[in-house]
Amino acid sequence: MDINFNKNEDHNKLLLTDLKQKFAKIKLGGGEKRIEKLHAEGKMTARERIDYLLDANAKNIEIGGFVGYGMYEEHGGCPSGGVVVKIGYIKGKQCVVVANDATVKAGAWFPITAKKNLRAQEIAMENRLPIIYLVDSAGVYLPLQDEIFPDKEHFGRIFRNNAHMSSMGITQIAAVMGSCVAGGAYLPIMSDEAMIVDKTGSIFLAGSYLVKAAIGETIDNEILGGATTHCEISGVTDYKAKNDKDALDRIKNIVSKIGDFDKAGFNREKSQKPAFDEKEIYGILPKTRNEQYDMNEIIKRLVDNSEFETYKDGYGQTIITGYARIDGWAVGIVANQRTVLKSKTGEMQFGGVIYSDSADKATRFIANCNQKKIPLVFIQDVTGFMVGSKSEHGGIIKDGAKMVNAVANSVVPKFTIIVGNSYGAGNYAMCGKAYDPRLIFAWPSAELAVMGGTQAAKVLAQIETSSLKAKGETVDKIKEKEVFDKIKARYDEQVSPYYAASRLWTDAIVDPLDTRTWISMGIEAANHSPIEKKFNMGVLQV
Repeated sequence: MDINFNKNEDHNKLLLTDLKQKFAKIKLGGGEKRIEKLHAEGKMTARERIDYLLDANAKNIEIGGFVGYGMYEEHGGCPSGGVVVKIGYIKGKQCVVVANDATVKAGAWFPITAKKNLRAQEIAMENRLPIIYLVDSAGVYLPLQDEIFPDKEHFGRIFRNNAHMSSMGITQIAAVMGSCVAGGAYLPIMSDEAMIVDKTGSIFLAGSYLVKAAIGETIDNEILGGATTHCEISGVTDYKAKNDKDALDRIKNIVSKIGDFDKAGFNREKSQKPAFDEKEIYGILPKTRNEQYDMNEIIKRLVDNSEFETYKDGYGQTIITGYARIDGWAVGIVANQRTVLKSKTGEMQFGGVIYSDSADKATRFIANCNQKKIPLVFIQDVTGFMVGSKSEHGGIIKDGAKMVNAVANSVVPKFTIIVGNSYGAGNYAMCGKAYDPRLIFAWPSAELAVMGGTQAAKVLAQIETSSLKAKGETVDKIKEKEVFDKIKARYDEQVSPYYAASRLWTDAIVDPLDTRTWISMGIEAANHSPIEKKFNMGVLQV
């Protein structure tokens, strides 16, 4: 291995160490003292509940682990958005599990909590997966109620989704393992089956204090809405559980009896590990944003037996397209190529940029995968579309529009991995979040923004220094540098993969070595949902 490989490897492993350290802290939720308090009440934490529920030694993936990271600091923070979401297996059946974290503001719903819950429901609906709710929440976080209550993508959308999933025949099971109040009380009761834990679970539209204030009635919460009340008097819940484990065991028993599902029929053979060492990804992926590397070398370390059948290999070389298998599943791969290439006409093509011929090739390949019912995997390291008079006169906008159209109208499941840059319209064309990938995740090396940090900071700094000069202020070279450095620091924070993950622009930040698991579990989930629409690109300018 050369010295550059070693430098890259050290850099990427440091990024991974930082990721693991940050996530270890996030997994503590509201902190060790609050975890101890929960245990003293005879309750398990959200993560303990999910770990007990999911099959031991089976793979699982966590959605939105970094949601809320760096947000709501003035309110004490909201680790993981106050809710834990995982896709895993219960009695061998793939399910989505959603668990309120009562150590974070008693499980109260922040605005980002609602967004994360809606994402979990979206995954369940797109893939027709059973969804399990482990409820332990004090309801809406009132200081931020105006950001969570009335809009289309706010709190109420969750109950609308409950109703839609029920009509779609998607199994929903709820266990009330703590507080379940106000509007939140509808979630478990709109599920197919609901259970409540005796003495710790409670369900009511208004607690005892509010009842006293509203109608003058004096009553305690247990009589008002405890397990005995709802299992023996109101009939609101279906089962009374002795404790958390009893409730989780009952969920396992219910799931074990769910019948088989109609399959989409995606092709799968026996899984094979890559022939090349996956760990070499750390040394191949460059430390700097402008350094070249061959994306084919990354692909070889992600696909079965390192076998990749390229499509139109010599044409449109800044996008790589081809067929492969990941954990046995047939996939079509669309990936950006950061290496600077020379076309047969002698023209230089800069890596990471989408040219007209690259967009044309990708459009044709996406159509082919839809024709053959092959899931698509997009690997992003893109700076955008090529600019300048030659590209404009050559119709780059038209060719880019074709690619965006193909991505938007694709009916096979799409999965997106951001390994490096994800800038501007390149993010859209390569199936960014706005284009409905079933899963979208980033490596620690990723950046998401309208443009790169240095370029953006230069533009913004020029605007700000011009404004200062217009006000009569003296702006020398030192002042210009101060302005630039300040803007660059702010912009660098915003392009970070953590900034994107905290806002759920991506589902996770993952170790590159976990990529195969994410894609495989994603396609397995998508296989639960037969394709009902035909691929149609609509009206296009040819």
